Amino acid sequence: MRMNWERIELNWRHYKGNARRHWAKLSDQELDAIAGNRERLAEKIREVYGVSQEIAEKQLASWQGAQKENSPFK
Repeated sequence: MRMNWERIELNWRHYKGNARRHWAKLSDQELDAIAGNRERLAEKIREVYGVSQEIAEKQLASWQGAQKENSPFK
């Protein structure tokens, strides 16, 4: 089951490190400014990596699908 983006946004401090490892060209300051906002992250990926909207969205969807629930309670 894919994690919903709202959970990622609400727990951005937890997921930011994974995002930093995945998109290593993004700085901690950029990731802090993104604050878990999916559209801002997509825009920054396009800007920094020079990719299209479609590629940025595919990367985001893949990354989102790989994220694990950070709570043992379901």
